[in-house]
Amino acid sequence: MTDGAENPIAVKLGHLFGASDTDGDGFVDWSDYERLISRYLDGYGIEAEDRRAHALRAAYQKYWSELRQHANGAERLSAEQFVAANQADSSRSTIAETVPQAIFDVMDTDADDAISKPEYKVFLEAWGVSDLEALNVFLELDTDDDGRISRTEFIGAIGDFFTSPELDSPASLFFGHIER
Repeated sequence: MTDGAENPIAVKLGHLFGASDTDGDGFVDWSDYERLISRYLDGYGIEAEDRRAHALRAAYQKYWSELRQHANGAERLSAEQFVAANQADSSRSTIAETVPQAIFDVMDTDADDAISKPEYKVFLEAWGVSDLEALNVFLELDTDDDGRISRTEFIGAIGDFFTSPELDSPASLFFGHIER
């Protein structure tokens, strides 16, 4: 695997690993995603039986299954395994399309097909990102300057996070400022 300092996408994925390791044990496993899903549902006030909760859980289960497949079935992934698994083509498709669609549906609490600043703030709080960063990233992700992040802007930004080598682009800052 390429050294993360030389590969900007690996640097971003390493940052995502740190945010995904919700219990701080140095590994990502399904319980980390369960905690993240709970943070979303609690933050947005969504009941576990809601269709959006089911869709979010199913999307993360698919993503987790693909990560495990690329890590030879490991039950928990180290940072190196996580980065390598996320760089596999099939995992990129799920995390860049399926998971963001489900997250967007959870975030869009007023069902207007756009994310407001307060809705976006809850998303970043689930990931442990500060208010100031949330506001700055929100403004940059709102590429048409209409005061909202559209589904297209959100899904595109998530895709850019996993494919763009730019560490300072708005999409690269989804989970906070990235330190090399």
